[in-house]
Amino acid sequence: MALLEIDHVTKHYGTREVISDLSQDVSEHEVICLIGPSGCGKFTLLRCINRLEEISTGEIRIHGDRITGPGVDLDRLRRHIGIVFQGYNLFPHMTVLENTLLAPIQVLGMNRNEAKDKAMVFLERIGLAHKADAYPDRLSGGQQQRVAIVRALMMDPMLLLLDEITSALDPELVSEVLDIVRDLAARGMTMILATHEMGFAR
Repeated sequence: MALLEIDHVTKHYGTREVISDLSQDVSEHEVICLIGPSGCGKFTLLRCINRLEEISTGEIRIHGDRITGPGVDLDRLRRHIGIVFQGYNLFPHMTVLENTLLAPIQVLGMNRNEAKDKAMVFLERIGLAHKADAYPDRLSGGQQQRVAIVRALMMDPMLLLLDEITSALDPELVSEVLDIVRDLAARGMTMILATHEMGFAR
């Protein structure tokens, strides 16, 4: 059984159809790239999978369980589906470490010391352990994007959605974010990436 099943999904905004009868299965440990120009529906699809948007028709399932329509526990769903936006959305008044600790402590009830140890392992892996006490405005765009990815990983998602995560970066910073995505793929993370950059998709 596929981890994610998208079954004849459509999405309309008034008379404008953004997603048209889309069906796609995503297996565990698979990486799928959504490729196309801005405005073609890539980001909308990611938002529909995470229930930030409601689909118009069709159904989306995780491990065979319907996650669209009424009666779905959205808080529980979003613990399992991480999303990283092209805007880093880090809290500016919190340090790097505090940004990564907030969700696992508040949502999962994780012990602070346990969460801190876990966060430092991730930050070490992405080369930012030395920035744990820094504030976001002291980081480059590439560093902020890497922290945003760590923040999503702290929730142990079964599926990670990435929206144009290199589009706001200077070209020389793209490679450091790409290295993180490559590492996640090598470790078996199931991911769906929206991008219009063919080189990044490859």
